[in-house]
Amino acid sequence: MSMPFDNQSILPALRRMKDFEYLLNSSYTYIVLLETHISQLESIMKTFKKYNKKVLLHAELVQGLNTNNQAVEYLCHNIRPDGLISTRSKTIALAKQEGLITIQRLFLLDSLALQSGYKILERSQPDFIEVLPGGMPQIIPEIKEKTGIPVIAGGLIRTPEDKDRALSHGSEAVTTSNKELWKSHTPSY
Repeated sequence: MSMPFDNQSILPALRRMKDFEYLLNSSYTYIVLLETHISQLESIMKTFKKYNKKVLLHAELVQGLNTNNQAVEYLCHNIRPDGLISTRSKTIALAKQEGLITIQRLFLLDSLALQSGYKILERSQPDFIEVLPGGMPQIIPEIKEKTGIPVIAGGLIRTPEDKDRALSHGSEAVTTSNKELWKSHTPSY
């Protein structure tokens, strides 16, 4: 069985286009595309594909796109990312039907949000769960045990120690837009 994300423990999250070229030339295979405008999306995807990058696109962060069913179909059929990240279970379900990697993003603000998250996960059955903030890794084992779904830690991963804590608590990988963490870590293949 192959390891998720080709053994990448860091999934660099592209938030600023000034980091685009850096990621194109990096040894990372999987890239998280966070904030972009719909008018740039097609050319960004073509360029990433040209460089053999696999893109996990955050559907709700595409400016100018309302993430209704038609928008998700457009992303799946026209933009063709390798995976979709979403807070919405309907988006996850549609992307899953299209054969994309699906990542359900959960914001864990308190116990009520965690319980609501479990109900969402029962419906959506994503391939992965992205737990935010990732800086609280002690919740990762509980979520993995309760859902049986691999967990990614994201949000507030600022230091190598934050990354290591999340991984040691069972996270498959961490997402971070902190370019210093991208540079300090070479993917292991």
